[in-house]
This record gives sequence, structure tokens and C-alpha cells, in this order.
Amino acid sequence: MTTKHHDRHDIAAIAADLAPTGVLRASINLGNPVLAQGSPEAPAGITVDLAREIGRRLGLPVETLCFDAARKSFEAMADGRADLCFLAVDPAREKEVAFTAPYVVIEGVYAVPRDSPLTTVEEIDTPGVRVGVKQGSAYDLHLTRTLTHATVVRGAEGVDTFRTLDLEAGAGIRQPMAAYVAAHPEVRLIDGRFMEIRQAVGTTADRAPETVAYLRSLVEELKRNGFVTDALRRSGQDPALVAP
Repeated sequence: MTTKHHDRHDIAAIAADLAPTGVLRASINLGNPVLAQGSPEAPAGITVDLAREIGRRLGLPVETLCFDAARKSFEAMADGRADLCFLAVDPAREKEVAFTAPYVVIEGVYAVPRDSPLTTVEEIDTPGVRVGVKQGSAYDLHLTRTLTHATVVRGAEGVDTFRTLDLEAGAGIRQPMAAYVAAHPEVRLIDGRFMEIRQAVGTTADRAPETVAYLRSLVEELKRNGFVTDALRRSGQDPALVAP
């Protein structure tokens, strides 16, 4: 089913279901610099572009609600303050959020002190290793589920928690982690990734099936027609992050 096959009646029904207030309220996570940049007053980036394009297609004005963490963005969605979110697909979120396929795939990576004996992703999961993460992030949820020996330490920022508490490792997304390491020679990245973070568009799980199907087909169209690639490039992000 492609978006092209919807007539005006379908679009109106989808718009009313997705945005019952008449305004499409999109929760934006400014804490992930790949997805959003700028300030709450003037946000920019691929998630803002996607929200505005979805609003344009549905004939809806768009309001952006900006947060500094995925956890807060998710909470806005779960408690009815937002109609649309841009979050990583995770089983812990899928009870409350209906996701599209990913539009962007980001890697989760580890940083360690330069003189650390840890050299591989696998070695992180050993007793006595503490990993700093951003609370409620996709990689917090993933590592909480998958690490069996290492300890997850949560804070406002993974890297800050890692450095402030003198932990053995910090976890985060590749682009900001690489920038941090470039500016702090006393820290290095571990080669490889511990996860793929699949960023998708989401809405509450109680929406009509037609609404969810519309969002899913629209995201595929925007990946195919270059919209996602162009939005990444405009916001200074690597266009190769676009999901297949």
C-alpha cells in the first residue's frame, strides 16, 4: 500500500486519528545530535523535517515538543502529550508505541580510557566493568537486557557519567562519541559496535491500523525518493545513515 493511493477521505480520517486535537504534536529528542539540532524554540534536523512533511501530507499544522532525552520523548508519547515520536525501535517501547521501519540506523559504541586493557566489544561484558549510559536511551535498554557480567550505570549523559564516576567504559552513539574522543585524547573508542540503533517514526499503539499503515508506507516512500538522505545532508549528518 503506497501513500499515493489514499483519497482525500482516507487522508482526513488518518489525520483525525493521528492528531485528534487538530495539531500534529511531534516529540523531538534534542539529546541525539544525529536526529535533531538547534534549540527547543528553533529545532532542526531530520526528525523535525519528517514531522513537518507528515503534517504537510495530512494537511495538519505541526507543533514540536522538544526534550533532551529519548526517555522524556517516549514519556510525552505514552502520556498523551504527543502524537508522533522519533525513537529507536526497542521491545521495551513496543508495548506502547507502533513503529514504522527504521529511516536511519546508528551504531552504539563504547569508549574507554586510553590506557584501559579493554580492546574488544566482548571484553566489556566482564565482572567489575561499569558502563556509563544515558538513562532510558536505546542503548541503556539494550545493554540492561544483554550485559550479563558488566554493570550499567545510568546518568544524564553516558560519557559524562563514565568520566565523572571514573568508570571502565562509556556507551553512546557513534557520531557524538567519535567527536568526544577526537577532543579528548585520553579516551579511545573500542573497535566495532555493540548494537545497531534503528531509529523509526512511532505513534501510540492504540491508533487505527490504517493510520499506522499510512505512516509505514510514507516512511518507505521518503527513504526511496531521497527525502531522508537530503534531510541528513542538510543537517550536517552522514547521508549513509539512511536505513535500507
